[in-house]
Amino acid sequence: MALAKLSRLPSRAVNVSFELFPPASDAAEEGLFETVKRLEKLSPSFVSVTYGAGGSTRERTIRTIKKIKEETKLEVAAHLTCVDATKDQVDGVVRDLWKIGVKRFVALRGDPCGGVGKNYEAKDNGYNNASELVAGLKAFSNFDISVAAYPEKHPESADFQTDLDMLKRKVDNGATRAMTQFFYDNDQFESYLEKVRRAGIYIPIVPGILPIHHFGKVANFAGRCGTAIPQWLADRFDGLDDDPQTRSLVAAAVAAEQVADLSHRGVSDFHFYTMNRAELPVAICRLLGIHEKNPVDAIAA
Repeated sequence: MALAKLSRLPSRAVNVSFELFPPASDAAEEGLFETVKRLEKLSPSFVSVTYGAGGSTRERTIRTIKKIKEETKLEVAAHLTCVDATKDQVDGVVRDLWKIGVKRFVALRGDPCGGVGKNYEAKDNGYNNASELVAGLKAFSNFDISVAAYPEKHPESADFQTDLDMLKRKVDNGATRAMTQFFYDNDQFESYLEKVRRAGIYIPIVPGILPIHHFGKVANFAGRCGTAIPQWLADRFDGLDDDPQTRSLVAAAVAAEQVADLSHRGVSDFHFYTMNRAELPVAICRLLGIHEKNPVDAIAA
C-alpha cells in the first residue's frame, strides 16, 4: 500500500468520530471521562458507546451515555446488539435510551455468546441479525442508524456477495451509514468500496481506524476477526513491545498516514476505535491538522 507522507495533510476537511466502551469500575469511569473531555475538544461528529449482552453491562452503557449527554455537548450514538435478548428486551433498552435523548444508534448483531468463532444463535423471539434490528429501530422512530461493514468480509460470510447482500438488507431497512471493521490495507478498502457501489449501496462507508496501542494484542485480535496485518506494518513495530513511548510515536504516524492516504482517495469521514484512551487519537488528529478547541468555541464555529 502506498501511504501518504506525513508532510501531506488530508486533501479535504476530515470529520472524525470516536468509539468508547462503558467502564467496569469507578476508577475506570473517572479515567473514561478524562478521555471524553479531551476528545470533546476535537469537535467529533459523535461518539459511540459500546454495548454488552449482560444486564449489568447494559446498565453501565446507559449510565455512561446519560453522563456524556449531561456533562458534554457531544452527540452520542448507542451501540445495540441482538445477543442473548428477546425483541421485547431490546425494544425496552431502546425506550430507555430514547427517554434520555438518544437519537443515534449503532445496530449490530453482536458476537456469539461463546465468543468469536462460535455459532450465533438468536434467542427465542429475538432479532436474528442486524438487518432485523435496523428495521425494529426504524419502526420505533426515524433514528440515525450506523451499521457494520467488512472490507475483508465478515469471518462468518461464505463470500463477499453474501456479505454485500447482508449490507444491502441493512440499508434497505433504513441504515444511515456503515462503519467498517478496522483494516490496514487501503487498497483493500478501495476495492471493497467499489464492490459496495456496484451492488447499488450508496450510503457513506466510513473507515474504522484502530491505532496500534500494542502490536501483539492488535495482531491477535485481527487474526480472530479476519483482518490482515501487512508485513510492512509488522516491520514498523518489530522490537517495540517493551518500548511504549516509541511504539506510541510509530502508532500515531501510521494511523495519520493511513487517514491522509484515504483522504487523497476521496474519503472524508473516519471512525476511531479509541480503547478509551485519548493520547493516540489526539496525536493523530494533530498530525492531520485537527486541533483541540474549547467546546464552547467549537459550537460557535
